[in-house]
Amino acid sequence: MPTKDPEKKKAKQARADAKRAGRTRNFATVVYPESAPADWMERLDQYHIAALVSPLHDKDKNPSGEPKKAHYHVLLMFESPADYESKVAPIFAEIGGVGRETVNSARGYARYLCHLDNPEKAQYSPSEVRCMGGADYYGVTNLPTDDAKLLGEVMDYIQENAIFSFAEFLQICRTYRPEWFSLVALSKGWIIKEFIKSLEWEKETGYVRAANRQPAACDPDTGEVLSEK
Repeated sequence: MPTKDPEKKKAKQARADAKRAGRTRNFATVVYPESAPADWMERLDQYHIAALVSPLHDKDKNPSGEPKKAHYHVLLMFESPADYESKVAPIFAEIGGVGRETVNSARGYARYLCHLDNPEKAQYSPSEVRCMGGADYYGVTNLPTDDAKLLGEVMDYIQENAIFSFAEFLQICRTYRPEWFSLVALSKGWIIKEFIKSLEWEKETGYVRAANRQPAACDPDTGEVLSEK
């Protein structure tokens, strides 16, 4: 059996490595409304690929403080590695996508669609993210700290609007706040039910919360009460 030419083997390996380098599961691009087809979102939706489209970024600024041109961020998420040149580039070309962004983390990029981890940048509402092809923005981006923040928003909304019907609140979430609906339906529904029941009980009994009530001071090691408030 003749030995293979080392140089040919090396070249073949280099070609294989280059091909793998162009294959990943997640790809992103930027779309500028004035230069994209008017129906670019409909075209993208027809590919039936899991995709997330950001709200229109029309409040972003350059480091110098000048406004950036309004744009959308688009994230495509394939079920298996896809070749960019043959599978992704034609889609980006059809929707008017400008450039190709490297996506190391689908969750990280999805959160960037609304600048969730960039408080110094303009903030955009997760409820305005467009989900296509079965993509679930809440499912992709959710962190435990997000649940806590959303729960606080929910509690404030319920109390400020005197909502005493869990069914009414669910309908509000389903219609206007999909991220709240996901929170209620998937994890925190029982807490919100109890919160609404407690508010209703307070209203019926005339219970008044002690605004300045503080717990007794305790020794952190022994638990001994040091003083009564």
